[in-house]
Amino acid sequence: MLRRGFLSVRTGLTDDDVRKSAAALAVRALELPELAHARSVAAYVSVGSEPGTLALLDALHARGVRVLLPVLLPDNELDWGPYEGAGSLATVRHGTRMALLEPVGDRLGPEAVSGADVVLLPGLAVDGRGMRLGRGGGSYDRVLARLERSGADPALVVLLYDTEVVERVPAEAHDRPVHAVVTPSGVRRFR
Repeated sequence: MLRRGFLSVRTGLTDDDVRKSAAALAVRALELPELAHARSVAAYVSVGSEPGTLALLDALHARGVRVLLPVLLPDNELDWGPYEGAGSLATVRHGTRMALLEPVGDRLGPEAVSGADVVLLPGLAVDGRGMRLGRGGGSYDRVLARLERSGADPALVVLLYDTEVVERVPAEAHDRPVHAVVTPSGVRRFR
């Protein structure tokens, strides 16, 4: 029910709301020291009324940052491919689920995320402990577990709307906190 509530609020946003928030989100995110010094960033392409990421992806790419984007596999695992600008994306429909914009070209394998300096995570909410509420598919839980197993320690940053930073979200034993949340109005750090 919690997920449905956040998704319902997002559905009520206008295209103009989403566009303005995306521009502000990119400005805030680009101010992060972690992104200023990153050589490689694992990110994602927003869909629908998610906080917009394309302006941020383009800015990182223009800086010469290697941007990795996920490719959803049939088992909900994520492979990764390089982002080379808007022309390097294709719409891919995954069965009856939503269509996603994914990178075309070379696949780098699920382990490629372990080389990222920063991992930008989607979510529906984050709480005061830095615990992230995702959509429930488990893809990013697997990514976070993979990072932990490999010993990689990238900055974990979730991109949200201001109203999605809440007091508490449910957490399970496998959940891992993020280091920061970026919203259109600012940044909040958790450790």
